[in-house]
Amino acid sequence: MKIGISLRNSGPAANRSNFIQCAQGAEAAGFDSLWVFDHVAIPPDDAEGSDGIYYDPLASLCFVAACTERIALGTGVLVLPYRPALPTAKWIATLQALSEGRLLLGAGVGWMPAEFQALGVAREQRGQITDKTLEFLKRCFANDLVTENDQEFLFRPRPAAPPIYIGGGADHAIERALRYGDGWIPIGKGPEAIADNISEYRDRAAELGLATPEIVTFGQLPLNDVDQAQALCATYETAGVTHLVHAVSYQHAAQFLQEVEGLQPLLAALR
Repeated sequence: MKIGISLRNSGPAANRSNFIQCAQGAEAAGFDSLWVFDHVAIPPDDAEGSDGIYYDPLASLCFVAACTERIALGTGVLVLPYRPALPTAKWIATLQALSEGRLLLGAGVGWMPAEFQALGVAREQRGQITDKTLEFLKRCFANDLVTENDQEFLFRPRPAAPPIYIGGGADHAIERALRYGDGWIPIGKGPEAIADNISEYRDRAAELGLATPEIVTFGQLPLNDVDQAQALCATYETAGVTHLVHAVSYQHAAQFLQEVEGLQPLLAALR
């Protein structure tokens, strides 16, 4: 099982120096991936912890790609209805090309009413918009020449398509992942709660002749206790999780690097 770690792109901890130190520290420690999150318009009454500061996830990962070499770069998740499809596809292709194929594209429909209101996007259409964007992304990464709105255009650069992991609740997300994705990101649930859904998802993928889906999820690993951490990883792996992301909250790089140091015995044991 792969082990990732979250990188704060929100709040006072999100700044150039911390991005560099944390990303390079995670890569040096041997983590498989770094993950950022997505909000574009936090209302004042929901700004506790972030002060409304959110760096764009794709721009953040482009910056991180330039100061790292190997670590994979994930969005957990990019809210597709927040952005027009073609500029989003261009951002994704640019990041994938400049990172030399390290993007892991978590994608979802979003939930916060205030953000949809600020964007002027109908929240009740978010599923339809998401599906249309995913279909468009698949076409763009499959062809140099794409037609949209009765206009042909060249989609370049066109690197290898990143894997797409659909975030959200089991029923809708799994249906969407079977049509457009390579895996699922169940959010906020422990391994026992998602095991049956993962098994059903994989059975349906096999019936459709699809590759075995990957399952990415977020949790908190115990620090400085390799036996307990391995036991928790085994529980997730038994449930079908293939990529576990350690979600960490920190105010400065030193705190992040302490978390990294506390998980190094686990990383060494898993390698």
